[in-house]
Amino acid sequence: MSEHDRTAAVTRETAETTIELTLAVDGDGDSEVDTGIGFYDHMLESFAKHGLFDLTVRCDGDLEIDDHHTVEDVAICLGEAFDEALGDKRAIRRYADRRVPLDEAVASVVVDVAGRPYYEFSGEFSQESVGEFTSVMADHFALSVAHNAGLTLHAAVERGDNAHHEVEALFKALARALDDATRIDERRSDTPSTKGEL
Repeated sequence: MSEHDRTAAVTRETAETTIELTLAVDGDGDSEVDTGIGFYDHMLESFAKHGLFDLTVRCDGDLEIDDHHTVEDVAICLGEAFDEALGDKRAIRRYADRRVPLDEAVASVVVDVAGRPYYEFSGEFSQESVGEFTSVMADHFALSVAHNAGLTLHAAVERGDNAHHEVEALFKALARALDDATRIDERRSDTPSTKGEL
């Protein structure tokens, strides 16, 4: 990884999942995603599109059990990829705050790319699942990304009555906030911390 090539490739193999993931932070929003869960694929593609991240994901998971391990382990890999791609985080904007509506639903994300994992979530999902995706796994996705990317992340589903809309608004809010927070600030040459490092 160089300052001009903020990319990462992560692999993970356990008894539950086998994953290959690549990320380009400074991308065009292109994605190729195959997790075996159609709605999760749609959410990851939306995340890439709205964050302008180039993302490839291949996951072979134990879907005969449920979606938990697949959603969690892909999120772990995505968080690790952000951490690797951002390197010493020199000149990033660091903070961002986004609210995103989708019809009746509104989700919000406040993020600090601080190197200190912390996560809070508020809200609930109106239906238990969307297709083969368990709705509460959207919360667990954000938690797993935060912990593995070193993010302080406060996320919320503020309102809604359709879980598809609520989950999608949350993924889009996370994408927009991460895009904002990881952008290079041309006024800055150092790491945005009085400690000198993040």
